Parts: sequence; C-alpha cells; structure tokens
Amino acid sequence: MSEQSAKEQNSIPTSKVQRSGKFVKTGIKVGGNYLKHYSKKLFNPELDRSELNEDNATDIYQSLSELKGSALKVAQMLSMDKNLLPQAYVDKFSQSQYNAPPLSGPLIVQTFKKYFGKSPDKIFDKFEPRSSNAASIGQVHRAELNGKKLAIKIQYPGVGNSISSDLKMVKPFAFRIMGISGKELDIYMNEVEERLLEETDYELEVRRSISFSEACADLNNVVFPKYYPELSSKRIITMDWLEGKHLREFLQTDPSQELRNQIGQALWDFYNFQQHELRAVHADPHPGNFLITAEGKLGVIDFGCVKEMPEDFYYPFFSLISADLLENKEETIKAFRQLDMIHPNDSPEQIAFYYGMYRQMIELFAKPYITDHFDFSETAFFDDLYGFGEKIAKMPEFKQPRGVKHFIYINRTNFGLYSILHELKATVKTDTYKPHVVLTY
Repeated sequence: MSEQSAKEQNSIPTSKVQRSGKFVKTGIKVGGNYLKHYSKKLFNPELDRSELNEDNATDIYQSLSELKGSALKVAQMLSMDKNLLPQAYVDKFSQSQYNAPPLSGPLIVQTFKKYFGKSPDKIFDKFEPRSSNAASIGQVHRAELNGKKLAIKIQYPGVGNSISSDLKMVKPFAFRIMGISGKELDIYMNEVEERLLEETDYELEVRRSISFSEACADLNNVVFPKYYPELSSKRIITMDWLEGKHLREFLQTDPSQELRNQIGQALWDFYNFQQHELRAVHADPHPGNFLITAEGKLGVIDFGCVKEMPEDFYYPFFSLISADLLENKEETIKAFRQLDMIHPNDSPEQIAFYYGMYRQMIELFAKPYITDHFDFSETAFFDDLYGFGEKIAKMPEFKQPRGVKHFIYINRTNFGLYSILHELKATVKTDTYKPHVVLTY
C-alpha cells in the first residue's frame, strides 16, 4: 500500500463553503505555479510546460483526493481521456483509479448508524474497520456474516449532495487544462453530472448490478458477486467478497498468452454483449473495477456507472463502424448529421472537411470490428489512434462542440476497453457479439 493510501482521513469537507475554500486555495497554488513558470521563461525562452504541468497536476490531485467525490471522479475520467490532457495530468490523475486516502473508523460507524440505526459490528459477525480499497466515491471494507465473506462499499459523506457545486468549481481547472470551448465543456460537465448523480445512488447501483449480472450470466469466464439489498442502503452496498487480482497485480505474475487472451476475450464479450444486446453498458472501464480470479475468470465488481444508448444514437453510430456504410458518402454524411457531427449550417467546405476527418477517425477506431480476430498488443494501432486524437485536439475546427452527448461515455467506454486490452496484450475474437445494423440504402 502506498504511503498516501496508508494515511487515514478523519474528515471530509462537506459544506459548500468548506469545499469552495479548498478549491480557492488550490486555485491560488496553481496561479503561483503559472507565475513561477513565466518568471523562469523570461530567463529561458526555450522552457516547455512540463514542469508547470507536473506542479499543477500534483497540487490539483492532492486537493481533489482530499475532497473525494465527483471532483476526484472527474480527474479519474480525464486520466482515461488521454487526448484531452497533458501527460503529467494523466499520470497523476490515474492514481485515483487505485488509491485515495481512506476514511477513519468513526466516520464509517457514523454512516452505518445513519442508515441502519446501529454500528457495523452489530450487523456483521466480523467487520474490518480499515478499508481494503479507497477510491473516488467510496471505500470497501471486508466483513463476515454467517460464514460468508462480504465486501461492504461505503460512500463518503456529502459526496451525493456536493456533485453540482463541485462540478461548477472544477470547471475553471478543467477549462484551463483541457483547452476546449466553454460550450463543449458545458455538454461534457452536464453529461458527467447526470451519470454521477446515478453513481452516488447505491440503491440504483444494487438494482442494476443484480439485473446486469443476471443478463450476463451466460458469458464465458465472466463472474459477478452476489448482492444483498437487505444489507444495502442509499450509501452502503453489501456484496460477496470476490478473491482476485487487479490488472496490474495480475500482469506482474507474468501470465501466459493463453490466459491474457482468455481475460481479453471475457472483457470483449462482456462489453459488446451489453452494447449490442442490452443497449446499456458498464461505462467505467478502469482496471480498478475488475478482478482476475485464480480460475482465470474476469470478476466485475462495480456497476456504479451505466450508460444507456437510445436507438437514434445506437443505429447510426454502430452502422458506421460495422457495415460498408463508409463506402457510401451520402449515407455517411446523413449518419454524421444524425449524430450532430456535421451541423445544419455547415458550408460545403466544412462538410467536406469534417466528412474526411471523421471518416479517418472511424476507420481507425473500427479496425478491431472489421476482422474476426484482433491483436491488441499492436502498438502501431494505438500510436495511430492516439496520434490522430492528438492531431484533431489541436485543430481550431474541433474547438467547437460536435457530436451528441452520448459520445462522451460511449467513446470513454470503448477507448477504455481498447486500453485495457492493450495492457493485457490480448488477441481476441471480435465477431462474438456483433452490432445490429439497419441499412436504409
């Protein structure tokens, strides 16, 4: 356990005044970092922004990890959107996928008394007061009841109530480090707020976890914990304890290629079954949400973030990546219009430009879907994918918002999936759960 995660936090700023005070202090620090950077640049005009980014990333992450909740969750999301952030932020913010300082025992007891009227030691035969895993919205404790090993997920106090105000305060930082237009940032933040409000509702998460685990029960090599609604509440979830290793620990055991492929296949099937058969998907594919069991199965331990796909998004989007639609320019432009990637008032020159750029992007993204197998260890594929993303991120034509809001989580889900498969260096069979396509030409 890292030194940071070993320290316990005895309180979380929960009021608007306390939380905004923390943001103001961080803003002053960030301002100081810019001042220091520009002073140095006077004497060394060649100086790049890497030290500035490193200092800002450290200060912002430290502040967010103490505030926890939606602020830290946004950092976690941004670390997965590699094209949006300088590398220093990606490296620092990705820590939130694994470690944040845990809460102390008294705060845990207080939460149990609020929702169950008694402390955890009166509910369970055994309850471990030290958390085994602390993340952005809650932390997990081991417990036992009637001989069963349980995982108890407890939400940090004040997280659910502070989402809207937190996101307003995160906006200036996000605006500064992401460099996208205010309107695009609003679309991003509104969609994030909607998902986070759902993610802090643990009763909803338990219902979804049960329904998704039942729907996915027949998938090969995918396992889920059992959930206990009677021992759960709006801020506490009780489920079976799944034994297993997180991805990084698993990869340190130097698994065989066969086992990497098996886990990769389980991930591919899990995501594509949901997207194409359920039209709703586990939209938080960071490694902390999965365990690899001793039997070589993929354990899915968190259904907090789910994105539903309406038909008017699903059909045009997946038709683009899974059919010969791109060969038909007129139909492709029609799909781009449906998805708001091409706007009604775009000039013929703009239409030609966006058609060309989006077509290139989709052809890259769709490569795994085009053949029946795909080797995700291919660095050239990822270099092309991220290289193209970086290129368009710098183009003024993409500073204005384009694309319906559903892209935010669906892109995040699929790029997150690709990224984990790349870490696994897995080769997977990609024709197991294919998109349903309706062609009109």
